[in-house]
Amino acid sequence: MSPSALLVLADVVLALHALLAAFIVVGLLAVWAGALAGWGFVRRRGWRMAHLGAMAVVAAEAVLGLACPLTTWEDALRRAAGTPGRYTSPFTAFWAERIFYWDLPQEVFTVLYLALLAVMVLTWRLVPPARRPRAGEKSRPPGRG
Repeated sequence: MSPSALLVLADVVLALHALLAAFIVVGLLAVWAGALAGWGFVRRRGWRMAHLGAMAVVAAEAVLGLACPLTTWEDALRRAAGTPGRYTSPFTAFWAERIFYWDLPQEVFTVLYLALLAVMVLTWRLVPPARRPRAGEKSRPPGRG
């Protein structure tokens, strides 16, 4: 694969990584806004499980001292393309990297991820997903008797 194709693929991985981070952060804000505004999707159990699960994986990686596989993959693609680091990419990737990658000690991220996970678990309790109907029971919208 050509170096330019490897860099494009690395940028795609970076974009996916940014979308995952946005899903976690914006998703949490959407749950709270949706609870206030009555948006039904924020109470869908599958969506909420995916949201909480994504953050649980990030927090577990941080606690275990593991690098995110997306970061590892992106870096490997950039090295395979012959670039020395993240700063040789196109404009959009350049700025996404500046926003996404902070130069702080790993412990700061671990505490941040665990705090965000705790907020998400608390959110699960305060804005619970709709319960599944029991066999033979009709489904009812959340919050209605």
